[in-house]
Amino acid sequence: MQLDKKTFVGSQLKQICICIFLLLVSCRLFGGQSQSPTPTETDAIFELVTLGDAGGIQDGNLSAFLFRVLSEPNYIALDAGTVINGINVSLANNAFKYLELNKDKKLSLTGNILHHHIKGYLISHAHLDHVAGLLIAAPDDSNKPIYALKSVNQTMQDSYFNWKAWPNFTNRGIQPHLNKYQVIDLVPQQGLSLKNTQLKVTAFSLSHSVESTAFVIEYQNNLFVYFGDTGPDEMEKQGNLAAIWQYLAKQMQTKTLRGLVIEVSFDNQQPDNQLFGHLTPKWLLSELTYFYSLVEQKQQFQSMGVIISHIKYSLESGLDPRDKIQQELQQKNTLGFNFMLAKQGQRIIL
Repeated sequence: MQLDKKTFVGSQLKQICICIFLLLVSCRLFGGQSQSPTPTETDAIFELVTLGDAGGIQDGNLSAFLFRVLSEPNYIALDAGTVINGINVSLANNAFKYLELNKDKKLSLTGNILHHHIKGYLISHAHLDHVAGLLIAAPDDSNKPIYALKSVNQTMQDSYFNWKAWPNFTNRGIQPHLNKYQVIDLVPQQGLSLKNTQLKVTAFSLSHSVESTAFVIEYQNNLFVYFGDTGPDEMEKQGNLAAIWQYLAKQMQTKTLRGLVIEVSFDNQQPDNQLFGHLTPKWLLSELTYFYSLVEQKQQFQSMGVIISHIKYSLESGLDPRDKIQQELQQKNTLGFNFMLAKQGQRIIL
C-alpha cells in the first residue's frame, strides 16, 4: 500500500513524538534530573547567601547562611560557623549585588552587612562548626537576638558565654551581662515573628549527638526550611524528620515550599554505625522519598530547590567528597529532585 506525502509526514511526526516521550520517561526513570528554570528576580521571593558550606574541619568555611525576603534588605543568619570570612568571600563573588546596602561611612562593606543587615541568628545547635563565627565576631557585632531551642541556648551559655571560654555577650547567665545579644528561646512547633524582618519561624527538634533544629521559615504563603545536623529517622528511632515532612506536606496544600537546605555529611561508603547523627545520599533520598509520598500535588517538587550543605572536608587524597556525593545523589534521583551543592560565596534566589 502506498502512502501519500501528507500521510507519510504525519506518520513520521507521530514516531518522532513517541521517541521524544520515551526519552523523557527514560531520563525520569533512570536518574535524570527534572530541572526547572532558575527563577528570575521578579519571580523569586527569597535570597540565600552561603557564608559557609562545609561541616568541619575547614575553618573559614563552616556552616552559615544569610536569608532574606527580596523585598527587604534585612537578613536572618541560619547558623554562624563562619561569619566575617563568609561575608568577605560573598562580597568578592558579588553575592550582595542586589542588596541596597546601608551607607554607614564609618564602616566597611563587611561592617555594614554585619551591623545593619544581619538582624539576628537562628542557631540550630551549639557545635562549634555552627557557632564559631558568631563567637569570634561578637566583640564587634551590633546588638541583635539569638534564636534557638532552650537546650541549645543553655549549651551556648554553659560552654561559651561563661567568662571562661568567652565573655558573656548575652543578657543571661553569669554576670556581668554585656547585653550584646538578646537570647530568645524557641518553643518547638510554635511560630514566632523574627524581629526587624518580615519572616516568621517555626522550630522543630532534630536528632543529632545533641539536640539540633530545623527552622521552617515563612513569608506570606511562601516557605523555606533550613535543617541543622540530623541523622535519618530509621537510625535515630525518634521520628523527628517524619514530623517535619508531615507538617510541610500539610502546609503545601495552601502554601509554596520554595526550597530547603539540608545536610549530607558523608558519601554512601560511611558505615551506618559511624554516621554520628548525619545523613548520606542514600539516607537523604530515603527521607525525601517519604516526603514526596505525602505531598498530593507532586508538581510542586519541580520548582523546589534542595540545597546540600555540611559536606565534610576531607584531608585524604583522591576524589573530592563533593563530587562523589553529587554523583551518588544523581545516580538514584529517580523522582527528579533539583539538587544543588551549596558553595561559599554563592547567591541563590528561590
